[in-house]
Amino acid sequence: MTARPANAHQARLLRLLRDGGPNSRAQLGDQVDLSRSKLAVEVDRLLETELVVADGLAASRGGRRSHNIRLNPHLRLLGVDIGATSVDVAVTNAELEILGHINQPMDVRDGPVAVFEQVLAMAAKLRASGLAEGFDGAGIGVPGPVRFPEGIPVAPPIMPGWDGFPVREALSQDLGCPVMVDNDVNLMAMGEQHAGVARTVPDFLCVKIGTGIGCGIVVGGEVYRGTTGSAGDIGHIQAVPDGRPCACGNRGCLEAHFSGAALARDALEAAQQRLSAELASRLEANGALSAADVAAAAAAGDATAIDLIREGGSRTGQVIAGLVSFFNPGLVVIGGGVTGLGHTLLAAIRTQVYRQSLPLATGNLPIVLGELGPTAGVIGAARLISDHLFSPA
Repeated sequence: MTARPANAHQARLLRLLRDGGPNSRAQLGDQVDLSRSKLAVEVDRLLETELVVADGLAASRGGRRSHNIRLNPHLRLLGVDIGATSVDVAVTNAELEILGHINQPMDVRDGPVAVFEQVLAMAAKLRASGLAEGFDGAGIGVPGPVRFPEGIPVAPPIMPGWDGFPVREALSQDLGCPVMVDNDVNLMAMGEQHAGVARTVPDFLCVKIGTGIGCGIVVGGEVYRGTTGSAGDIGHIQAVPDGRPCACGNRGCLEAHFSGAALARDALEAAQQRLSAELASRLEANGALSAADVAAAAAAGDATAIDLIREGGSRTGQVIAGLVSFFNPGLVVIGGGVTGLGHTLLAAIRTQVYRQSLPLATGNLPIVLGELGPTAGVIGAARLISDHLFSPA
């Protein structure tokens, strides 16, 4: 795709078609502040660029029926969500519907060159399946702080070898299309906003609990990244004074006490001390333990596993309670791999938030699990690049 919208009106129309699907000129006119003649001019100009196409006759509203307008169905976006231990790659159309999706295990500590070789191979596999001849744009999520304007990770604690790597520039050359890069939890928030549980909420927090912990902040429907891009790095808020050492170099960070990695470590310790027969059995069978093992042990009624989840949820809830008191969101979404711990975790978080934050902030505050699971990040990545492409050049 070489065309871009020429002005803010065209950009607004493209985003309406992305988020709402095909629409008639009359229905579009109901949503934008344009006269009928001005709307007709802008739509005709978009038709000339082939960013949009006519799509059959619209329902009659009296008088002559007009054609529906939709985004060009041949546009293809690539969404890439890089986690600490796996990567998701998906192809979407311009309306952000997933056409193909691959997940593979991956270790982000292998460094950017090895990881992007795998990402490019996955993208090539999707392309070879006939889903796309090429990509019109790509959105990339990484599990660490990103200097957003340049698309460069900055001192990411769990990503050795990534500091300062020009992700956007390198992948743009390899893929032959525009690329945008953001922190993975921001993309999860954008995914849940577009197609998940946060569709109708303009101000919300999206907390991702995986190998690490982060928070996407959405204000007025837009992700808030802060001055340099590090807003929402709640995993490194101190939860336990003089607590365990953290990968960031400090002590007592929330992430050091509750995350996928911390939970696996605590489960291993409990199994080795024979505090949990269920965890000990799983350790003996598999040679290692993960958050999924803790979830399975808890589902089997293991008291130690349940206690680990409740303690971690309580610490997470304490941090979220502070955020709720400060930000007063309309919704808190909990996502990430550790949400396999389910309602035991959610109940512990809710208890702390409702107990510690003021009633005015929590009286109508839903705290819920995300709806989209592993697809939230790739949908958010596709939305990120579409926001860029659907902005005036």
